[in-house]
Amino acid sequence: MSTPPPPMPQSAAPDWRAAPGAARPAPGPAGAGYTSPIPVVRTHLGHALASEWTKIKSVRSTMWTLGVFVALVVGIGALTGMVVASSDPDLGGESPLSLGFFGLLLGGMCVITLGVLTTASEYGTGMIRTTMVACPSRGRVLAAKALVFFGLAFVVTLVCATLIGFLHVALLEEYNAKDPSGEEWLKGTVGVSLYLALLGTLSLAIGSVIRHSAGAITIMIGAVLAPLVIALFMFSSSLEDVQQALFEYSIPNQMSIFYANSLSDSGPSGWDPLWIMLVATGAALGGAFALLEKRDV
Repeated sequence: MSTPPPPMPQSAAPDWRAAPGAARPAPGPAGAGYTSPIPVVRTHLGHALASEWTKIKSVRSTMWTLGVFVALVVGIGALTGMVVASSDPDLGGESPLSLGFFGLLLGGMCVITLGVLTTASEYGTGMIRTTMVACPSRGRVLAAKALVFFGLAFVVTLVCATLIGFLHVALLEEYNAKDPSGEEWLKGTVGVSLYLALLGTLSLAIGSVIRHSAGAITIMIGAVLAPLVIALFMFSSSLEDVQQALFEYSIPNQMSIFYANSLSDSGPSGWDPLWIMLVATGAALGGAFALLEKRDV
C-alpha cells in the first residue's frame, strides 16, 4: 500500500511584528488611511454652466440652427436692403433699421428650434439620466441650460442685427434716408436681441415641460403664427375687439415695435414687448422647474 504524500506546507500569514521595518497597515477601518489624489470640491452653478456650454457647442444641431439663423438674418436683410436701394427708396420717414425685421422674424424660428432642442433632445436620447446623475440638483441643471442658451442666442442675434443695421444705413445713406437715433439703434439691436433670446428661452422651458422635440417646436411655432393668422380671418364685427388684441399681442407685431413698425396704433409700445416676453418666459421656467422636481427623468 502506497504512503499518502505529505501535506503541502501552508504559507503563514505575515507577522507584522516579525519585521521591524516592514510597512504596517493603517489602523482603523479599511481604507481609512488612504487619501485620493483627486481633489474633492463642492459643486456649484459654475460647474453646471461649464457642462452645458460643452454640450451646446459640441452638438451638430447648434451649428446647423445658428448657421441657418445667420444666413436668414444677414441674407434676407442684405437682399431687402439692395432691393430697396435699387428702386426709389421711400421709407416713409422710418429708420433704415426697420428693414432688418424680415430676416429676424424668419430667423426667430431657428432660435425657437434650438431652444427646444437644448432640453427636449436629452429626453429623446436618454442623456438626461446621465446629466442628472452627474448633477442631482435638477433646478441647477435647468438654470444652467437657460443661462447658457440665453447668452448664446443674445450674442449671435446682437452681432447679426448690428451688422445688418450698419449695412442698411450704408446702402441708403446716399438717398438721404433718415439717420437712426441712439434710441432706435438700441431698440433695433439690443432690444430685439433680448426679445429673441427670451423667446428662445421660453421655447427651452416648453421643451422641458413637453419633453418631446417635435411637439414643443410645433407648439412654439403655433404660438408665433396662430394669433396673427386667426385674426386675419375674423370678419365678424362682434369679434373686432378680439381681432385687435390678437394683432397687438402677436409675436410678429411685438417684434415690429422695436422698429416702430407696429401693425396697430394701440397696444404695446416702446419697451413693453420685452417686459411681456420676460413675464411669459419667467412663468414658463417656473412651471418647468416645478415639474422637473416632481417627475422622473
